Amino acid sequence: DCPGKEGTGGRKRNLTLLRNKLYMGERRRTEPVVESTSTTGDHGNLRRSQSDRTEYSQKLQEKMAPQLVSFTPATSPQEDEEEEVSRRMMARRVKIITELMQTEKDYISDLDLCIKEVIQPLRNKQIAHFDVDGLFSNIELVHQLSAKLLSLLEEATTDVEPPMQIIGEVFLQIKGPLEDTYKIYCYHHDDAHTMLESYEKDEELKQHLRDCVQSLK
Repeated sequence: DCPGKEGTGGRKRNLTLLRNKLYMGERRRTEPVVESTSTTGDHGNLRRSQSDRTEYSQKLQEKMAPQLVSFTPATSPQEDEEEEVSRRMMARRVKIITELMQTEKDYISDLDLCIKEVIQPLRNKQIAHFDVDGLFSNIELVHQLSAKLLSLLEEATTDVEPPMQIIGEVFLQIKGPLEDTYKIYCYHHDDAHTMLESYEKDEELKQHLRDCVQSLK
């Protein structure tokens, strides 16, 4: 063998090895990468896909949500109790105002009947020795004042939210007239009672009173 042939053969073997390496490199670039199912430990966790991490995060949040809610209540027991006490007090206040107005309406209705069915008929009869005004004092003025009080109460409560109903202002506003009117009525009360007893001893006068009372029924 001559040195020239030996050099030529070496070059051929080198070209063959170079072609094989290029082929293997091309193959690695074109073949799909398949994850090994046998890989375990930290390497498998590092190669987890993005979708898997997102799903895992969502599940973790769902598991933790009930626990987080339980540690952050909307209101404290003390706030709930205070709100309940306030609600009961407001309901009681509304009930008292309603009863007050209904009582005033009933009182005015009774005064209406007394004036229409008793006082006015007795005045029309013009009975001798019968003092209608002395017997009933200033009851007609009491009626007018009661009607005014009811009107003010209705004005203060109609279409007004319960917390904004200022009832005390109504009584302060009418305080003076109430005192003046009932002072007169109370002052003549005992005299009117004595007068009524004397009229009941007179059969004729007693019959007039009985007729008036009967008309009320």
